[in-house]
This record gives sequence, structure tokens and C-alpha cells, in this order.
Amino acid sequence: MKVRIDRELCTLCAVCWATCPEVFEEDPSEGCSQIVAQYRVGDEVDQGEVPDTLSDSVTEAADSCPAEAIKIE
Repeated sequence: MKVRIDRELCTLCAVCWATCPEVFEEDPSEGCSQIVAQYRVGDEVDQGEVPDTLSDSVTEAADSCPAEAIKIE
């Protein structure tokens, strides 16, 4: 499963990393959401590839995002 965060839309609400801390975390320098290092695509903090075992949790985080900043492919 591919996941992308539109960091320009991120409102720093913390819903994604509270819902799915296995995949999402707060960027300590900006406060925006980012993908944890384990699942990043290259060095891109806003793009990830996650295993199917986390799909329910990632989907819940995306559905819960009030800014609709998380996109799933």
C-alpha cells in the first residue's frame, strides 16, 4: 500500500500519529506529519510504502484526517 501526505494541507492536529503511530509521526522540526523512517520511499518524509498488515490502521488515519491530507493508493 502506498501512502502520501500532503504536508501543505496538514493542520498539525496529530490525529494520524495518534491513530497509526506505526506509520505516522510528528516532524520535530516543523510539527507536520511525516512517514516513519522504516516505511519511507527513499528520503521522502511525505511518501511511504506500508505492508498490508497496517492497511486498516492507515486507512483509519486517512479517514480521520480533518484536512484530508493523507492519500492512499
